[in-house]
Amino acid sequence: MSPALHEFIANYGLWAVLGGTLLEGESVVVFAGFLAHQHLLRLPGVMLCAFAGSLIADQALFYLGRRWRDHRLVLRLRAKPAFTKALAAVDRHPDGFILSLRFLYGLRTVGPIALGVSNVPAPRFLVLNVVAAAIWAVCFSLLGYLFGQTIESLLGRLHGVETKLAAALAVAAVVWLVHRWLAKRRR
Repeated sequence: MSPALHEFIANYGLWAVLGGTLLEGESVVVFAGFLAHQHLLRLPGVMLCAFAGSLIADQALFYLGRRWRDHRLVLRLRAKPAFTKALAAVDRHPDGFILSLRFLYGLRTVGPIALGVSNVPAPRFLVLNVVAAAIWAVCFSLLGYLFGQTIESLLGRLHGVETKLAAALAVAAVVWLVHRWLAKRRR
């Protein structure tokens, strides 16, 4: 086990989870959940950072749509079919849309902006966004943790930080590929 790599993960791993959920999302959290199973990160910390990153990202996108709804960037997004679908879903079921947004591929970025453009009150979005972020963070962190248990039951206990990272990257890649495949099928 490389002590320098272990120390690096211990010092910066949760920051990477926070930053990764601001940008990517599911694969980062699954990867971190796996590392928690391998005792390189703590599961409650992974869940908390995933929650915070996801919440911050969606709140920022919501306020982007709310504040700059007539900005050319937002107007360009509004011209996309996914944005039209998101607004239609918001009109039909605003609460359900907010709660399920993180689980809908292709709407992760435009969804919060569409909510910002809509008539959904900011306090209502905040409360539902907190609930949705908590559910999402726990689900995907536990998914990674359970992948760790499954791999351990199939291959035995993994030794060495490098082996654990390689296995975690493989798990994250599989999750990402399945996610992409499901999105293509849905289109």
